[in-house]
Amino acid sequence: MPELRQNPFTKEWVIIATERAKRPEELRVKRGDKHELPRYSPSCPFCPGNEHLAPPELSRLAYEPGKWSVRVIPNKFAALSFEGEPTRKIERSRRTLNGVGIHEVIVETPDHDLNLAQLGDHQVTDVMRVYRERYRSACEDPRVVHVTLFKNHGVGAGTSLEHPHSQLIATPVISHQVRERMYESLRHYDEYGECIFCEAIKEELIDGARIVLATDHFVALESYASPTPFSTHIYPRRHLACFGDVTDDELTDLGYTLRTLLAKLYLGLDDPDYNFTIRSAPKESRNAPYYHWYLSVIPRLTRVAGFELGSGMFINVVLPEKAAEFLRNVKIENGALSRLTPANIPSV
Repeated sequence: MPELRQNPFTKEWVIIATERAKRPEELRVKRGDKHELPRYSPSCPFCPGNEHLAPPELSRLAYEPGKWSVRVIPNKFAALSFEGEPTRKIERSRRTLNGVGIHEVIVETPDHDLNLAQLGDHQVTDVMRVYRERYRSACEDPRVVHVTLFKNHGVGAGTSLEHPHSQLIATPVISHQVRERMYESLRHYDEYGECIFCEAIKEELIDGARIVLATDHFVALESYASPTPFSTHIYPRRHLACFGDVTDDELTDLGYTLRTLLAKLYLGLDDPDYNFTIRSAPKESRNAPYYHWYLSVIPRLTRVAGFELGSGMFINVVLPEKAAEFLRNVKIENGALSRLTPANIPSV
């Protein structure tokens, strides 16, 4: 029989469609449009030597003069303007605000043909280090109240340029979705005197069925009420509301955890399109005892259809427990996974 599960953090309901449940390996991507990318593209604004094709850089991480590991530039087609002040205008029921904010691109590697799953742990850690630096820098802007770091991988996830990159958008307002998450976590804290995320992590570690990977500082798991197949969250074990407050040791562990998870998805599901985002507390709540930052990875394996749009409820055709078991069984090599070839993954 199908089962409805409630997301404890948002109170949203998800239908786990056991009657039409699929084996995890059935969602392995079958790509007919896959093509091999070159190491360097002369028309790519993110490739070394083509810096003149992009806006002037804001920051770089480099170990040798003239060579960069990670590079940060303003988004050429920014969603928000860096210039100006966020002036509000209220006219009866209509509210507007100047579109002021920060929109940056984080170029993750000089190599045009590699993605985070194929990089070494230390290279992914470098990307996380730049994330933290740019997050902190954006928070210093008095106009900014919330910062979102995210990555779109693949056309189905919204990417427009093939060269591996992430983005940062800092806004002068806090979105309704973020407010709702903050509200629900605060309500739980008021009622039980504990962080709902910390408690859920403890419960998941005891249960074990939805754990994908656990390290000294992080836990990667399939959500109990995953809205889509293989929707995976990476939580810090230490209570921390703000991503900008992670330590160097935690960043190293996060680089390993994220790279390992993405490599498992790459091998197990044949490099699916995905989005990931870092969900951190708004600037005003950076020390909140009731909220817990985390990184959410959402593979684009199914499509949102009429029911989801009309009801706000998602239908998941893969049991989260089966998804976690599948990913645990995907074996990867240590170190860099440059130019991986999808392996024969055992069925679950």
